[in-house]
Amino acid sequence: MARFALNPFCVPEPDWSAPELAYTEAIRRGDQFAFHHALPGYAPSPLRDLPELAAELNLASLAVKDESDRFGIQAFKGLGASYAIDSVLRALGPDRPDPVTFTAATDGNHGRAVAWTAKRLGQHAVIFMPDDTAPSRIENIEAEGAEVRLIKGTFDHCVRACADTAKREGWQVIADTAYPGYMEVPGYIMTGYSTIFAEIADQTDRTYDAVFLPAGVGGLAAAGTVSFVQRHGADRPRLVCVEPDDSACFLESIDHGDGEPHQATGAQRSMMVGLCCGMPSLLAWPVIRDAMHLFLGIEDEYAIAAIRTFHSHGITSGESGASCLAGLLAVLQRDDLAPAREHLGLGQDSHVLVINTEGATDPANHARIVGSEPGQR
Repeated sequence: MARFALNPFCVPEPDWSAPELAYTEAIRRGDQFAFHHALPGYAPSPLRDLPELAAELNLASLAVKDESDRFGIQAFKGLGASYAIDSVLRALGPDRPDPVTFTAATDGNHGRAVAWTAKRLGQHAVIFMPDDTAPSRIENIEAEGAEVRLIKGTFDHCVRACADTAKREGWQVIADTAYPGYMEVPGYIMTGYSTIFAEIADQTDRTYDAVFLPAGVGGLAAAGTVSFVQRHGADRPRLVCVEPDDSACFLESIDHGDGEPHQATGAQRSMMVGLCCGMPSLLAWPVIRDAMHLFLGIEDEYAIAAIRTFHSHGITSGESGASCLAGLLAVLQRDDLAPAREHLGLGQDSHVLVINTEGATDPANHARIVGSEPGQR
């Protein structure tokens, strides 16, 4: 089943002056954009127009910000990990341990980004992953020189194991989710993610009517939300938060109606594994609550359709990476989502932006879905 919720908490001009939301001002300053420009191998990810697909969907235009080859690690996560680890190393100063051990919980992409950054800087990484993770995702992290520890259970179990072990061993956690007692580093990561939206502003002067943003713990969705609010205020595009239906912690938190984050009730078994997170990040939640327009929970069948659709238009996307297009397809095609479609005003005059957050991080599954090897058509 697919579900949606309109956001009763959405306000035209959010107030994010609370001290814990200082990362929103960091995004405004833009230091992260200059930092990423100076990294070896940096290049803006492409913003691709898909006119044929837009015509098929009866839209005026459809653009995809394609993160499938960012830094050569097949996902956007390197933007957050690199900025966060650099910030931590500068804060530790010259008397820090050598090497510093960085650790993270992951379903794949974030852990690979932490491992990639640690290797580039001559540091050490230990990554915690669910024990049912696709072998290719584990191998990608180990190839970056990191130690992988497999944990029975979900991503949230990995978060707890990572935090407990780091406390005991004196390691530095690099998590993209904020929880009580751990707020600063996720703010760095979300600030790093905002480079995506600074690039978009440089790449086009088009005004979008709707933007689809994926949410696991909410880091990227929050970074995008802040960026569009800061640039457009009350005139920002309609923002859509897309989650797997069985891991829809933001949608269900909105449905609770008390304005507080809540644990998702689903089994967290979607193929969109990068979005299978049970609890919103405490830093992402207030931003998304205040400024997102619509929340959408979708089934895996739409992710499969989106992967195949991207593939037919020359774009390689993984299961989580295709979630934004999957959400758009669901809204446009399902009769029971007609109220969501009407709320977004989607039609032949609409200009829509989606994010492809990853390439084929599980090549075997990608080949099964599209019937060929990644990159082939």
